[in-house]
Amino acid sequence: MNHIYFTALADGAGLAAEIAALDGTAHVYEVEPTGPFENDPNVTDKKFPGNPTRSYRSAHPVRVIREVHGWTRLSPEALQDWRERIARLTNDPTAEIIN
Repeated sequence: MNHIYFTALADGAGLAAEIAALDGTAHVYEVEPTGPFENDPNVTDKKFPGNPTRSYRSAHPVRVIREVHGWTRLSPEALQDWRERIARLTNDPTAEIIN
């Protein structure tokens, strides 16, 4: 991938962290962009009008400020549902990530 993805919503970051944490240890960090960033085209307008998820991407690094605690955790069932959705997309030859 050519970008770093981030969101302004702690719970959105938590969702992504839990899906990515295969060992079950998810971490969310407050970050500061070090360069220009744009709306994430993978969710903005393509899936949701505007940017309600407040999702962004940058070709530049981000600076970690601190670890964030207290974000809403998914239930084991909801986490499994999300992982199954991702697996279906991974196996869909028409699915696309805009890079």
